[in-house]
Amino acid sequence: MNPRWFMRMAKWARHPPSAKRVKLVFAVVAICAALVIYEMLFGTPDWMQMEPLRLRP
Repeated sequence: MNPRWFMRMAKWARHPPSAKRVKLVFAVVAICAALVIYEMLFGTPDWMQMEPLRLRP
């Protein structure tokens, strides 16, 4: 592990993020998880499907 990460962890231990920022991060993670679950249940629309690349001979 890089020593820079230890410095960052020490800074966060001394000055933790505000409750508002923690709620924001959890909200973003929840939205991403909801999108993944939606895609797993219902799939992606046809217009979002990627076409396989064909190499020219």
